[in-house]
Amino acid sequence: MAKKSKDANPVYKIVEVVGSSPASWEDAARAAVESAAKTLRNLRVAEITKLDMKIDGGKVVAYRARVSMSFKYED
Repeated sequence: MAKKSKDANPVYKIVEVVGSSPASWEDAARAAVESAAKTLRNLRVAEITKLDMKIDGGKVVAYRARVSMSFKYED
């Protein structure tokens, strides 16, 4: 019988983070991932699930990106 590697049945956790930027949605999403990467190891996939904007005085003052990210549980 073949020996299974310990990564044969990996398990992942999904977290949701909201990033914000005064410049763009791309910067907001990047900020979310880079911030999460400071405390989470083995981030694998990021998916932008929602985009919105903060408006003040009729002007866009911030772009926000809600990002779902997965990371692998470690043994």
